[in-house]
Amino acid sequence: MNECYYDKRMDFFYNRTKTDTADEWTGPQLIGVLCFGTFFCLFIFISNSLVIAAVVKNKRFHFPFYYLLANLAAADFFAGIAYVFLMFNTGPVSKTLTVNRWFLRQGLLDTSLTASLVNLLVIAVERHMSIMRMKIHSNLTKKRVTFLIISIWAIAIFMGAVPTLGWNCLCDITVCSSLAPIYSRSYLVFWSVLNLVVFFIMVVVYIRIYMYVQRKTNVLSSHTSGSISRRRTPVKLMKTVMTVLGAFVVCWTPGLVVLLLDGLNCTDCGIQHVKRWFLLLALLNSVMNPIIYSYKDDEMWATMKRMICCSSEDKSQERRSSRIPSTVLCRSTDISGHYIEDGIIQGTICGKGDLGDKGNA
Repeated sequence: MNECYYDKRMDFFYNRTKTDTADEWTGPQLIGVLCFGTFFCLFIFISNSLVIAAVVKNKRFHFPFYYLLANLAAADFFAGIAYVFLMFNTGPVSKTLTVNRWFLRQGLLDTSLTASLVNLLVIAVERHMSIMRMKIHSNLTKKRVTFLIISIWAIAIFMGAVPTLGWNCLCDITVCSSLAPIYSRSYLVFWSVLNLVVFFIMVVVYIRIYMYVQRKTNVLSSHTSGSISRRRTPVKLMKTVMTVLGAFVVCWTPGLVVLLLDGLNCTDCGIQHVKRWFLLLALLNSVMNPIIYSYKDDEMWATMKRMICCSSEDKSQERRSSRIPSTVLCRSTDISGHYIEDGIIQGTICGKGDLGDKGNA
């Protein structure tokens, strides 16, 4: 009967598997890493909060696609929390952690990855439902979208907790991995292969949908009298989704391949030297997504810019209210929603800013 090591600290497992815990990351180097990570985590919190607020504020975003996009931003926000927890529980600190605290550290990262991955898969289904009917948005009700979002997080939390629930090597340390010294190598193989297969499936689905949209749009454009902007809307949404998916695959695939190699017990692959850099690459994915939303979707950019612009002018007006009797803060607060549409087309939000043709890229 195998002996279990639930009461051991992580130094026991790290020493046994000869895992590098970056003892050399001390002094200025450690401070630099913490400052770098803190800056990007703050950006993740602020930018993804803006995306969620934009979806809530702008009634034009009250559709299934944008609800799911907001949930993807929530997953990135959660990833920021996971990275903050990781920053203060990594390096030399790793060896001092209890088993449960280490499980929590890794579980947060696994949960954030699963939430993003499943959310992208659900968006693929939503896009398929709408695009095959040549509609901009699907007919999913708010109740169904709410159920889908709850299901996404339920699956993510479960997958993040699987090692804690028993699929680990605490009772059989001969099968412990190197990168994750209390994870079973079989679990790493399962985890990485599952995610890579889902990556491949989503890429194939999105490419197929995109080709269908392009073909149908080209055929219909010569037979319809609608505006060019309206005919291009499904294509623009697909470009946004495919850019997000592409960034996700590029940022996460190297790390998953490293986990797969570790699960296959590849001792000559040099995975210890690249693990932390691939983790930083995964962190950049949560930084890139809000930028992609604002760059590829001109109305998302307009809404986010309007919120920032009007907020700053509101504060400026409060400071000047005792000296200036009347000031127009922002045209969009005094004119109907029709102006918002005109503002997006003309590139004028709160009286300044040029959107250009950025959203049509």
